[in-house]
Amino acid sequence: MLRTMTTLHWNDSRVDIHRVVVGPYENNVFVVRCRETGDAILIDAANEHEQLLELCQSLGVRRILETHGHWDHIQAIPAMREAGYEVGVTSKDAPMLQDVGYDVFIDDAEVIEVGRLRLHAIHNPGHTPGSVSFRLEGAPVVFSGDTLFPGGPGATKFEGGDFATIIDSIDKKLFTLPADTIVMPGHGTDTTIGTERPSLQEWATRGW
Repeated sequence: MLRTMTTLHWNDSRVDIHRVVVGPYENNVFVVRCRETGDAILIDAANEHEQLLELCQSLGVRRILETHGHWDHIQAIPAMREAGYEVGVTSKDAPMLQDVGYDVFIDDAEVIEVGRLRLHAIHNPGHTPGSVSFRLEGAPVVFSGDTLFPGGPGATKFEGGDFATIIDSIDKKLFTLPADTIVMPGHGTDTTIGTERPSLQEWATRGW
């Protein structure tokens, strides 16, 4: 039995954020749960669907949001949809999910309600054309997918990636957030906007 106490990653009086690391690329999968209502969403059904289904059932997950369509972030989707979970992805990345399926589109600047919580979708093209981050209203947290990591932007060498676009996307849409905002990426450890923001020009100069 998966013990959700061991997966708790961050919380305050309103929200519990759980994290598990799955698959050969060590993808972070997050569950954002409203403490008042018990409603929750899962971000990136990456892999190891048995563990994710157990997590969803334990934590009251109602739907799944995908940060982008790369294959390492979508492997568990067929099993999750078969179990009745709705999957959302941006229209620009939806073609990448043609083999696993999806249910609804996530629009830029959409506000997604999770119980009493509100997640703000931020279109962050560059890693993929439809990459999206999610800012948690009223808490210093943003889920950046593969757009922003400790030490730089996500890779842009894959089809649909563009380095100049991801730099612009980080600069104008993420680095405008408060310095104490915790960045929870699709792989690896957390960082903050304040830690990463001073390095933007260095990343642009080095070209990756």
